[in-house]
This record gives sequence, C-alpha cells and structure tokens, in this order.
Amino acid sequence: MSHSRKRYFQATGLAMTAATVLLCTACFNGEQTGAPARYSEPEPTPTSTYTPSQSVGEGPQAPDTDQVPENPGPQAPDTDQVPENPEWTPEDEDAAKQVAEDALADFARPDVEETQWANDFARWLTPDATTAYSAVDPANVPVTEVTGPATLDIDETNGFGVIATVPTDIGDYGVQLLRQGQDEPWKVNRLYPPEGTN
Repeated sequence: MSHSRKRYFQATGLAMTAATVLLCTACFNGEQTGAPARYSEPEPTPTSTYTPSQSVGEGPQAPDTDQVPENPGPQAPDTDQVPENPEWTPEDEDAAKQVAEDALADFARPDVEETQWANDFARWLTPDATTAYSAVDPANVPVTEVTGPATLDIDETNGFGVIATVPTDIGDYGVQLLRQGQDEPWKVNRLYPPEGTN
C-alpha cells in the first residue's frame, strides 16, 4: 500500500472517530437542542375555598386564600397572592339573578321525593352548602313558588359575592351567592327565609 493511501485511511479513521464522539456527546447532553426534556409533574391549579358568612349582617365573603396545605410540596402554588377581584358586568348580574331564581325554584318543591329534591338542589350549591342542606327534609320546606324576578344588592368592591332577593309565595328570600373568579359560576352558599319562617 502506498504511503499516501495509508495516510488517507488514517485521516478518514480519525475523522470518523471524532464524528462518533461528537454524536454521542450530543445524545447525552441535556442542554443540547433537541435533547428530550426532563419529566416534571404539572403544577396544580390554584384553588380557593368558599367561606360562608354566619349571618346576614356579615354579607358575602370572598374565597379564603390564606389556607395553605400542611405539606404543599416543591411545586405548590403561591397562595399568598389574593386573586384579582372580579368585575361586575351586566352578564355577571344576569347570571347571578338566574342562579338565585333557579336554585330557589328547585328548593321550593316540598312535594318532590327527597333524593330527587336533594340532587336537583345540590347542583346550585357550594360544597359547604351541599353539606348543610343535605339533611333537609323537603316536606318541611315552607315555600312552594318563586313569584318574581331576583334583585341584587351589589357591592362594587366585592365581585366574589352578592345577596340576591327573590320574591316567593311566603315573602322575600335572601340568597347568598359566591363565585371564585371572573369566569367562575355563581353558587348558592346560603338561603335566608323571610322573617317569621324557618
């Protein structure tokens, strides 16, 4: 074999070895473009809990965001940030009124079978209200009919909650409505019967 041909094969062998080393380095270097991303668990969606008020005087309350899980883990959301106060729009007002009327209409059915009554009414409720009203016997519900449109007592500084007044056959019911954000649905947290009724 000639001396020049021997040099050619040596140079070709070195070039192939260098290319192989570079290729393997690119395969195992996590910082290279195209390297597979490391798996990381998706961050949980921040949530807040409804906080019912205990009397009419306290009015609706915003969701409580101060409660932090005991062991939130490395990717827990920052719950120190208070969610932005939702704005009141005509659509929000209409939605709140409709929920108040529909929820009270489902409540005002003392002649409906208990399980059916509970299931129909529960779809409008916060988790706390679902628990509170689960023990109600519909046969003891004094109201039987919604007789007019709901009205709202709006506090523009509080977009998380409102008290609706709904006319019924036994007088005006108060309906405490809460939501957890601008695009979240309104939920009933408490009913306030007319004075003199239970």
